Amino acid sequence: MTSQPTLTKADRGPEGPAGPGDPGASGGSGLHAGLKNRHLSMIAIGGVIGAGLFVGSSSGIATAGPGILLSYALVGTLVVLVMRMLGEMSAANPTSGSFSAHADRALGPWAGFSIGWLYWFFWVVVLAVEATAGAAILEGWIPAVPQWAWALIVMVVLTATNLVSVGSYGEFEFWFAGIKVVAIGAFIVVGGLAVFGVLPGVDSDKAGLANLTGEGGFLPHGPGAILTGVLLVVFSFMGSEIATLAAGESENPQRAVTKSTNSIIWRIGVFYLGSIFVVVTLLPWNDPSIKKDGSYVAALDSLGIAHAGQIMNFIVLTSVLSCLNSGLYTASRMAFSLGERGDAPKAFARTTSRGVPMTAIVASVVFGFVAVFFNYKFPDSVFLFLVNSSGAVALFVWLVICFSQLRMRKIIQREAPEKLVVRMWLYPYLTWAAAALIVFVLGYMLTDTEGESSGRTTVLLSLLVAALVVAVAFVKQRVAPRSPAPEAAER
Repeated sequence: MTSQPTLTKADRGPEGPAGPGDPGASGGSGLHAGLKNRHLSMIAIGGVIGAGLFVGSSSGIATAGPGILLSYALVGTLVVLVMRMLGEMSAANPTSGSFSAHADRALGPWAGFSIGWLYWFFWVVVLAVEATAGAAILEGWIPAVPQWAWALIVMVVLTATNLVSVGSYGEFEFWFAGIKVVAIGAFIVVGGLAVFGVLPGVDSDKAGLANLTGEGGFLPHGPGAILTGVLLVVFSFMGSEIATLAAGESENPQRAVTKSTNSIIWRIGVFYLGSIFVVVTLLPWNDPSIKKDGSYVAALDSLGIAHAGQIMNFIVLTSVLSCLNSGLYTASRMAFSLGERGDAPKAFARTTSRGVPMTAIVASVVFGFVAVFFNYKFPDSVFLFLVNSSGAVALFVWLVICFSQLRMRKIIQREAPEKLVVRMWLYPYLTWAAAALIVFVLGYMLTDTEGESSGRTTVLLSLLVAALVVAVAFVKQRVAPRSPAPEAAER
């Protein structure tokens, strides 16, 4: 079995299962179970609400019209299936390596190495993207401080937060996610009342269910626009899996994973489908303000809410900071897991007395700073390459989760069937269906050739980077093979 993050029994609490490793295995005191149930609950809820939902939805609406609801529903269904698979594996074997550790055991060390490093690469690039986006908003509020300085300040503050303890990360994320959840909830309630004409003091002449079929119908650009919409919205769902990584540092990992997995359906239904439904019923899909101001700002403006743009900027900034906070946490824990398995420098697996993998955090943020520098110095060359070459990693991760679950179900059933507290529905048929859908989306992306960040460019560059990482994995395995664990030897 793949080694687990080191968690002391005292840290686990009386109910949580202790990891197989004992303190000292990683050269430090091990990760601490410092995340409380309320932290995990909010991380799970907030993980599906990215800044991409607020910022990127307008292009999806312009492309597919009201039919963008079907695009979100299709991707949402895929995410629910993938999270169910991941939940099955993580509830049986909680670890901060999550799907990378599961792939390591189910498919082989090369798979765990490859998907772990690709995921880490994805998140350090995200750090740069989000830091720049947050800095742009802050500079608009306080122009005396240059944008690069705001990016530096944001990165330093959140790095310090992560270095203090996992509890401080959880506390920050609890409030960041809480603001997002309250904001979206309020938007849905207020917008829904306006759509049905029962919002006191508001007379929106554009709102109504007729917007779903007016202006060219529900699919004004034809059924094919649904798939194009999928390409535009799929990456806004990245982050759903963070709860399974964080569960490894909770008081009761199995309970945390089970709860977050079971609640994924309503979270996606409410926050994605619910809020987008409100947007496309408050305004006609082709209203110029959606493209000009952004879908959520335009929707708030249509209700006559004062300072709608600044309100949305605050919510987007909160989402950006949440994404930065979780991105740094996620990248560092993946690096920690890679270090524990010998797929990264052993220093990555060392922790401080507070259970913080300091080297893994610092290494991750250093690469994040480098990416920020590239964004300011070479935005149209080096940084564009980084963004494009990491763009399809989300789909690669989901595909690996599918194939890992196909193998891990048999392993768990053979060795510890009582740990199957979360089960994938209609196994193995829905697993294969999800894998086929992911491959189809990747194939469809190859037909998108418009712009420097086209779907084809993203897939091809991501495949190139993935091929290089897999090649390194096989070379490493050949030059310095791991000693097989007893269970592996039996298989």
